[in-house]
Amino acid sequence: MTKQVNQAEINQAVWAACDTFRGTVDPSIYKDFVLTMLFLKFLSDVWREHYEQYEADYGDAPELIAEMMKNERFVLPEGASFYDLYGQRHAPGNGERIDKALHAIEEANITKLRDVFQDISFNSTKLGDEKQKNDLLAHLLEDFVDERLDLRMAHIGNQDVIGNAYEYLISRFASEGGKTAGEFYTPAEVSELIAELVDPQEGDEICDPTCGSASLLMKCGRKVRAKGSKKYALFGQEAIGSTWALAKMNLFLHGEDNHRVEWGDTIRNPKLLDEHDRLKHFDVVVANPPFSLDKWGHGTAEDDRFSRFRRGIPPKSKGDYAFILHMIETMKPGSGRMGVVVPLGALFRGASEGKIRRRLVEEHKLDAVIGLPEKLFFGTGIPAAILIFKQDKEDGSVLFIDASREFIKGTNQNRLDPEKHIKKIVETYRARESETDKYSYLAQFEEMAENDFNLNIPRYVDTFEEEEEIDLMAVRAEREVLKKELADLDIQMAGCLKELGYDA
Repeated sequence: MTKQVNQAEINQAVWAACDTFRGTVDPSIYKDFVLTMLFLKFLSDVWREHYEQYEADYGDAPELIAEMMKNERFVLPEGASFYDLYGQRHAPGNGERIDKALHAIEEANITKLRDVFQDISFNSTKLGDEKQKNDLLAHLLEDFVDERLDLRMAHIGNQDVIGNAYEYLISRFASEGGKTAGEFYTPAEVSELIAELVDPQEGDEICDPTCGSASLLMKCGRKVRAKGSKKYALFGQEAIGSTWALAKMNLFLHGEDNHRVEWGDTIRNPKLLDEHDRLKHFDVVVANPPFSLDKWGHGTAEDDRFSRFRRGIPPKSKGDYAFILHMIETMKPGSGRMGVVVPLGALFRGASEGKIRRRLVEEHKLDAVIGLPEKLFFGTGIPAAILIFKQDKEDGSVLFIDASREFIKGTNQNRLDPEKHIKKIVETYRARESETDKYSYLAQFEEMAENDFNLNIPRYVDTFEEEEEIDLMAVRAEREVLKKELADLDIQMAGCLKELGYDA
């Protein structure tokens, strides 16, 4: 019987494969090579396992085996397997061979993998001169024949350990790569929280217009699966080509075939359109957009053909409300709900942002403002908030939750505990009580209007802690005791000095 491997072992093995590049290539570059090699190894192992099973069943009928293999989720062309490349690893031209294999796989699976590998080249000079590059790639291929990276189903079982390993690698690159890497990954517990708040249902169409590696999208999909249904569809758009490719591979590895993820700038060139060339509407819209993005497309906003900025044009140097307004326009009438992460400044900054904020509150679309702890997000220590919007709100009340003080403190990143912190936030949101002590407050429209639609959480949630009264007489008595103890110590010290010959 084949020995099964667990998630921790696979995670350790793929992270160890990164050692091949460390000290030679920057992590922001080599992450794409390691993640792509993991993808190729998975395809090769699954293909090989299924082929061997059919061979055992129909060994004397190669034509039948070939027909059976056509029913796989993907096609692995002859000569494009990881094992073909591994067998030639000591020969010159590793980079060129790997690139050709990837392009062959893309061509054979064009509907699922179109353009996925166009931004990755193992033949790039980024990996050094020809000899260094060939050696690096030979070592990388050898890293992936580690027995812990035998990715056949018989070895890994039915759990999504490969998809999880992919997420693990992405999170590690984000945590070690700083702001640039963190842009494509939303921490798992934040994704979990947002998914719980928007509560995806069977049949929902779910969209993330700044989807990064698609981790938030997939978390929403899993919520539907947990309810016993696979009837949902995922949609996304991502501006950075290499990150878009990462999302496509990530979705493939997680078995999320019912998806449409486009490559392009969501604000300047939204691609998720309906049959009438208008913005497509979704039941659930979620996002963790880049905070206060500069140069987001301000110059073309006034002439936006989708009228996304009719409530106001966000400032040129801060694109937070550009993404919010786009998302608002893509919520389905009646059923649409939305969760978006924003920097705290978006809650209270004035000028055009203040006018937009006022319009959204006046339209009874804003449902909740949830303050998060600092240092939750990779690459930034600033605290953030989650805004929840709904299309079917009947009143102008907004629930404010201050969850900023409850978290698990980490050395570099803080975390939310699912059973303690996330559960409390979600239960508070659903209960929607008028007030809970120093944690939440249900503000009415008139109160927000009085505050000029400033949504800064401390204006609504009172977290003031009264200081204990000081007993001055007790302090005085304690001071007298301390004075006597100090005098006694001075006498003892003088005696010790005298014995040592330091007679003052």
